[in-house]
Amino acid sequence: MGQAKPFRATALIVEDDIMQREMLCLLLEESGYDVIQCESAEAAERVLEKNAGALCLMMTDVQLAGRMNGVELAHVAKDRNPRLDVVVTSGRPLRQPLPDGAKFWAKPWAPLDVLREAEIAQLS
Repeated sequence: MGQAKPFRATALIVEDDIMQREMLCLLLEESGYDVIQCESAEAAERVLEKNAGALCLMMTDVQLAGRMNGVELAHVAKDRNPRLDVVVTSGRPLRQPLPDGAKFWAKPWAPLDVLREAEIAQLS
């Protein structure tokens, strides 16, 4: 009989800046999370179609490659999984309303904030 694999929470990181995306992914992976990374909202939307219920956290930038921005993606994510912890980040003021329960973080934010949010999301 094989041993059961321990549950690892999964985060979706959506960021078109490769340096920021890789930093976030490394931070979360080293803290015990599985991470799915996307550079566009369209790619993230495909992940959400298949895996929305398995995710505990989605972090997205507002400005992304492709036709959809991060705020629009946040609405898609919350429609697919209302319990998903969604954080939208930007270096500029937010111009669109977020879905209920989503959070906005102005850049720059601290790596410790990401780890705290991931822990909260995992417990939800």
